[in-house]
Amino acid sequence: MSSTAKSSSGADRVAPIAVTPGEPAGIGPDITIRLVQQPLAATLVCYADPDVLEQRARELALPLTLHDVDEASVHEPLPAGHLAVSPVQADARVTPGKLDPGNAAYVLRCLDAATDDTRAGHRRALVTGPVQKSVINDAGIAFTGHTEYLAARTGAPLPVMMLVAGSLRVALATTHLALREVPDALDATRLGRTLEILADALQRYFVASRPRIGVCGLNPHAGEDGHLGDEENRIIAPLIKRMRAEGHDLAGPLPADTVFAPPHREGYDAIVAMYHDQGLTALKALGFGEAVNVTLGLPMIRTSVDHGTALDLAATGRAQAGSLAAALDVALAMAAIQVA
Repeated sequence: MSSTAKSSSGADRVAPIAVTPGEPAGIGPDITIRLVQQPLAATLVCYADPDVLEQRARELALPLTLHDVDEASVHEPLPAGHLAVSPVQADARVTPGKLDPGNAAYVLRCLDAATDDTRAGHRRALVTGPVQKSVINDAGIAFTGHTEYLAARTGAPLPVMMLVAGSLRVALATTHLALREVPDALDATRLGRTLEILADALQRYFVASRPRIGVCGLNPHAGEDGHLGDEENRIIAPLIKRMRAEGHDLAGPLPADTVFAPPHREGYDAIVAMYHDQGLTALKALGFGEAVNVTLGLPMIRTSVDHGTALDLAATGRAQAGSLAAALDVALAMAAIQVA
């Protein structure tokens, strides 16, 4: 995948970053507008309805000048308060704080267009704002989350969800599953591939040396030697032993109730949790609002905010863009390494 584009003069120019605000009734438009109130290190192209962005900017009393996407000039930096837009028309009127299933398809059209442009190399990376899974499902569209949707869109066999907060990185063996479904979803093949994808990404984008990965157990106390569940003895421990023999630096199965506490977590470049809340509860407690969601295993770079749509904050001026700014920073750092 190319991350540069040719200018009319023939010189290489760095491609911009694609941004999708997500659910229009939530804070996605707010934080996108707030983000561009300062000069940025990259040109952004926002995939959204221009009318929605302009109306939200008026409600927030923030200056915003929109520019149509011109591929001949979109690589040039824009001043603060300016934003390039690849227009996608909303299907229903947007009211801040009020979900409308009528705009579910619009949210996905924005995501599809941004994904396709990123895969084609017209954008360096994709940065996504928060979506509301429930309203998409209420519209009759099967949707479990960005991670799974982007994997299906790009043909990626196994996406790996990793959140980053400072030096703490937490990857998930399973993502958006009901808790009762997690044990059945765990198998050595899937977990092994997750660990390989994680190790490769850590070496490529985050750490220079051989990454050390801590692997949580599924059950309390990592199974208490089989007395609190057998997944550790039956699946996780044998896999770790085999992969260590192949050269991976893995530790585990580790009790999830202690591995995230200092100084234990500081001994690992990343920690793998077996299910969503096992890992993300700890990470968000330590870095909520500044953490970044990174999807590994895709044929493109994708980062996202660590929070939801916060409907009660939409158009109030109280939404903060810290996580979106951090997501942009991580995307830029990953894209720079990819080019190098």
